[in-house]
Amino acid sequence: MVMLDPLGALTEAFTSFLFGKVETTRLPVRTSTGQAQAVYLPTAAPGLGDSGVIIGREVYSGKGYIYDPFQLYGQQLPAPHWLVLGESGNGKSALEKTYVLRQLRFRDRQVVVLDAQGEDGVGEWNLIAQELGITPIRLDPTAALNGGIRLNPLDPSITTTGQLALLRTIIEVAMGHGLDERAGFALKVAHAYVNETITDRQPVLTDIVEQLRHPEPESAEAMNVDIDDVRAWGLDVALVLDRLVDGDLRGMFDGPTSAGIDLDAPLIVFDLSHIDRNSIAMPILMAIVGVWLEHTWIRPDRKKRIFLVEEAWHIINSPFVAQLFQRLLKFGRRLGLSFVAVVHHLSDVVDGAAAREAAAILKMASTRTIYAQKADEARATGRVLGLPRWAVEIIPTLTPGIAVWDVNGNVQVVKHLITEAERPLVYTDRAMTESSPLPADDPRAALNAAADAEAEARAEAMAMERRWRDESSETVA
Repeated sequence: MVMLDPLGALTEAFTSFLFGKVETTRLPVRTSTGQAQAVYLPTAAPGLGDSGVIIGREVYSGKGYIYDPFQLYGQQLPAPHWLVLGESGNGKSALEKTYVLRQLRFRDRQVVVLDAQGEDGVGEWNLIAQELGITPIRLDPTAALNGGIRLNPLDPSITTTGQLALLRTIIEVAMGHGLDERAGFALKVAHAYVNETITDRQPVLTDIVEQLRHPEPESAEAMNVDIDDVRAWGLDVALVLDRLVDGDLRGMFDGPTSAGIDLDAPLIVFDLSHIDRNSIAMPILMAIVGVWLEHTWIRPDRKKRIFLVEEAWHIINSPFVAQLFQRLLKFGRRLGLSFVAVVHHLSDVVDGAAAREAAAILKMASTRTIYAQKADEARATGRVLGLPRWAVEIIPTLTPGIAVWDVNGNVQVVKHLITEAERPLVYTDRAMTESSPLPADDPRAALNAAADAEAEARAEAMAMERRWRDESSETVA
């Protein structure tokens, strides 16, 4: 039996007599469990802390999302390296540029960018470089002969061992296979002779080619072989290096390193936009720049350095270049280097000629950011990277600017935010590679914003419903 409160009943009767009925009838709200559960914010995963560079906001909870590999290294991250994936037009470029601009606000940061994409005759990082008062290092075969930039593989700032390793990598990339012992011996003796005899200037590749064509008798006598044999062993090597001296890459690497390259600038941009991305020239150039940076840029001065590579499949898809960068990553980790590789499709590298080397580099990347991909590509990416099922399912539904972030197993969906000050520097793609924002007074801007918000809300609801369903099935099991 329910006991009634006499005083409460009397009060209610008196109030009703004076003022009439005060209760209102509420209309019922019809909804689904998938929509209703969105109010339970504790389903959102914990963040990465509040120290570092802000990226945007976590979609499910609305919290600010802060990421910095230098702050997280050793605690939440075993390695500071980062892999960015996704189809064109979804925000990879905007993320990279704002991340670099925000990192450079710290005085102990320094960034090198290999800019492989271009617009209007310059790299897409050209505006940011101009804003910071920096001149990009533009490697251009057509301009190199007319006073353009040169990088010397035999620069004295590179150790003798580093020079020989670089020469071998260049030749192996161009030939598509490793050097045999005889060709390697011919290269070694030619390099040693050039370094010993040329002391009044920087040795250059022409000197190596000349020595391979006309080896010294002493080199043959040391191994008790005929001088004609040594010349024959080095012929293929000489032909490959001749391409850098008198072929389609001439002018960029066959002279002393150009003066005025500021390796102490906060941002160093190598503009590779004039190089054919599908030719053998690109991996050769990557190898040269990689070793040159390893021996001239990375120093034990307690600076935190970021090495960002656009179109990174040129590195990971070549076994010899991948091995070189794998060593650079291991070496650089001790000196505060964070390597950022930007790739459109993971299948570009895991199914290529350097699958083993690619797997090793991917393993070093403790941070993975995945923008929208097609469903089959998303499933392949999920298998390789070990993403949870709910993350794989949501990747094809992501709208531009939203990505799945996996930071050493901490998986969240993040909306990248761009400030008004950054926007003119970020949206520089006039060739339709990424969508440019409309003016604020354009009526289409409001429609686009509404559509984006609706798509984002729909994607969030779908993802949370899948996640709740997965967790429920696990509980029942």
